Amino acid sequence: MDLARYLRDVPDFPKPGILFKDITPMLGSTEAMREAIERLGRLDVGRVDKVAAIESRGFLFGVPLALRLGVGFVPVRKPGKLPWKTHRVEYSLEYGTDAVEIHQDGVRAGERVLLVDDLLATGGTMGAACKLVENCGGIVAACAFVVELCFLPGRARLQGRRVESLLQVR
Repeated sequence: MDLARYLRDVPDFPKPGILFKDITPMLGSTEAMREAIERLGRLDVGRVDKVAAIESRGFLFGVPLALRLGVGFVPVRKPGKLPWKTHRVEYSLEYGTDAVEIHQDGVRAGERVLLVDDLLATGGTMGAACKLVENCGGIVAACAFVVELCFLPGRARLQGRRVESLLQVR
C-alpha cells in the first residue's frame, strides 16, 4: 500500500509559506491506519517495554502500536496536562522555548522505550522526549515517525539515536 497517497498537502498552514503535510486522510482510512501501525510494529528495534508518544497526533499512532506490541503506553504532553508528578524538559524553538513533560513513574529504570510521533520536522520535541525517557532511567530503543520531512534538520538533531520513518518527503 502506498501510504503517501493518504497525505494531503495544505499550502500556507499554519502560516504563509509552509506546506503542511496533513495525515487526516490516513486517519480516515481503516486500511491505511492498519498498514501504518503494522509497519511501525515491524520495525526491528529490539525489545520494547513501552511505547511513548508525543501529544497529540503521536497518540493516534502510539496507542494502537502499544496494543499491537503488547506493551504499555506513556503519554508525553505539554506542561500542566498530566495529573501526577512529572519530569520536564525545555527545548528551543526558532523564536523562544517550549517544554514537554512525562509522569515520573511512566518509565522505569532500564525499560526500553519506542518513542513515536506522526511527523519529524526539526526534531526539537522528539529530542526533548528522549531526554524525558532518559531522566526516568529508561533507554530510547528508537524514535519512529509516520512522516519525515528530510529537507529539515530533524534527523541531524536526533543524531546518535535510531530514527525510523515510514514516509520520507524530500
